[in-house]
Amino acid sequence: MRTQVDVIVEKSGIRGLTTAAVLESRKRHGRNEIKESKSHFLTVVLDVLKEPMLILLVVAALIYFLTGNTSDGIFMISAIFMVTGISLFQESRSKRALDKLRALTQPLCRVIRDGKILTIPKEELVVADYMIVEEGTSIPADGRVVQSNDFVVNDSILTGESLPVEKDNKINNKVFQGCLVSGGLAICEVIAVGAATALGKIGKTIESIEKGETPLQKQIGNFVKKMALAGIIVFLIVWLINFSRSFDLLESLLKALTLAMSILPEEIPVAFATFMALGAWRLTKLGVVIKNTSTVETLGSASIICLDKTGTITENRMQLTKVFSLATRSIHDKDDARAHEIITAAMWASEPIPFDPMEAALHEAYARTSATDQRSNFRMVHEYPLAGKPPMMTHVFENSSGVRIVAAKGAPEAIVKVSRLTSEQEASITQALASLAGEGYRVLGVGVSKVEGDAFPKDQQQLSFSFLGLVAFYDPPKANITDVFNAFYRAGMQIKIITGDNSATTSTIARQINFAGYDKVISGDELISFSEDILRQKVMEYNIFTRMFPEAKLRIVNALKANGHVVAMTGDGVNDGPALKAAHISIAMGKKGSEIAKEVSSIVLTDDNLARMIDAIAMGRKIYTNLKKAVQYIISIHIPIILTVFIPLVLGWAYPSVFTPVHVIFLELIVARPALSFMKMSQWKKIQ
Repeated sequence: MRTQVDVIVEKSGIRGLTTAAVLESRKRHGRNEIKESKSHFLTVVLDVLKEPMLILLVVAALIYFLTGNTSDGIFMISAIFMVTGISLFQESRSKRALDKLRALTQPLCRVIRDGKILTIPKEELVVADYMIVEEGTSIPADGRVVQSNDFVVNDSILTGESLPVEKDNKINNKVFQGCLVSGGLAICEVIAVGAATALGKIGKTIESIEKGETPLQKQIGNFVKKMALAGIIVFLIVWLINFSRSFDLLESLLKALTLAMSILPEEIPVAFATFMALGAWRLTKLGVVIKNTSTVETLGSASIICLDKTGTITENRMQLTKVFSLATRSIHDKDDARAHEIITAAMWASEPIPFDPMEAALHEAYARTSATDQRSNFRMVHEYPLAGKPPMMTHVFENSSGVRIVAAKGAPEAIVKVSRLTSEQEASITQALASLAGEGYRVLGVGVSKVEGDAFPKDQQQLSFSFLGLVAFYDPPKANITDVFNAFYRAGMQIKIITGDNSATTSTIARQINFAGYDKVISGDELISFSEDILRQKVMEYNIFTRMFPEAKLRIVNALKANGHVVAMTGDGVNDGPALKAAHISIAMGKKGSEIAKEVSSIVLTDDNLARMIDAIAMGRKIYTNLKKAVQYIISIHIPIILTVFIPLVLGWAYPSVFTPVHVIFLELIVARPALSFMKMSQWKKIQ
């Protein structure tokens, strides 16, 4: 089936770069990526050299050589290389796992090359490429619009301006890397890549944004710092006591180092990093791609999951089923002759080449019920994109004879608001809407208008419409969604449904899948008026939030977080972006999710199956439990070592001491390192 993109590319006549031209451009301008200032290997080596344990080993080795204990000194030098090697091995292992994860979540883009539309990794874009960008995607490089269709971009990441800007191939024709396409689509010629882009120059690419530490990371960091401080204090005390007894500077220093080395739990950060990286890689085998390894820890403590309805709870497979005609004041089957006028108007209000499931269903119904297909005889002369609260959209078509069609569709409330209706007509519409929504249908209002001349008003709401009727679509719930919900409940998690759909439809679907609290519903308009204190109370009372817009979704997530919950949220659309970014765990659908949703999310479900999250949470809890066991094991190993070194000093036993640095490092390498084997014990079980 030909898509809107295929039609626009065909009309543009653009063939794009040849393979040879791509290679030449990449040679001249580089790849579309920002290179790291220093290698990963060098970074790891520098981090290892800053470790307190390594510094202690170096000092101990120097003392051994100074006191003539060459064999012990050589052993300590060997231990230094061994400790460094183990750290590098663990880091390399973690990096390989992360590289595989990044490969799975690598941003893709579409380009025109050799007259064909290709999908390539974003990094392979070159200057002079023709990239195709559309609603829901993040622009992969700086470019210049050469062809567009209702193309609107949010440049806030660069300009701070929150309102989307309409772009065309005339004056306002520049697009920039990292900006979000809010609507429409365009073909853009790439003019800058990598560090040469506007975003690259100011160093604010998404890859450069560092995530803050998780609560467990902070706890571990603080614990290690406290132990290091304790080690320094004990080291000084033991050194002074030993020196006061023996007056042997080097020997007393060696004994003090022994105790300091026994105190430092340097294995804990290594264990944490390894558990998180390998846990993330293991989850990819379940179809759960973890983009940030720290998310593995957060998964285990998730207490609330917020779900979108369309595409998450339902199939996102819209089927036109019923039509309400205001003229007949009755609901008809989609194939009824009395439904044809409403279906036709709804089709004209859709994109000429549809990509939305509902618009595709309308085009299919029109083609099936029309005696003569008029679509090829008309061309679009003006378009009002989906806008307003509640939203609507309007298209203006005209044929060669000057016959003009002005049609709109959108939320029934929006079409009613701009139509000339009597109170009796409004009552009929309200009754029909309640009846259709009560059966679980998703309902759109349809209207037509007239515009003379070419002086179109700025906003579609300024037009006066005649309300024709309602079109009802059914999006069936996913087959396994009831079992998924029950598993979440058994895991002790709360579920909130946050959707842009209306209350009646959402409640009906919720009731069909046995959702707890399907009768507790609140709308976005109600919620947005609440103060922060009241909102924090309401988000716990209600389970279904309908007619939600981006600001309302964001407020819900922030209120749940303020109540002390660890919040997971699913989303697949452009409007979900802010709330996804605010959630502790953000989940995007790999197949049907928009690129911006996948870009800001920490988890991507490769097959759009929410049941994968049950497995992910179960594994997150298991990994978290076994990490705590590993930490307990490490601490338990250090306690007897500390006591064995410290007790002879306290009791004033004769020298030499039981342990020396050689013994301590031997125990560290042989006994404490098996803590990492707890990772092998992190086998997951589905929540029963």
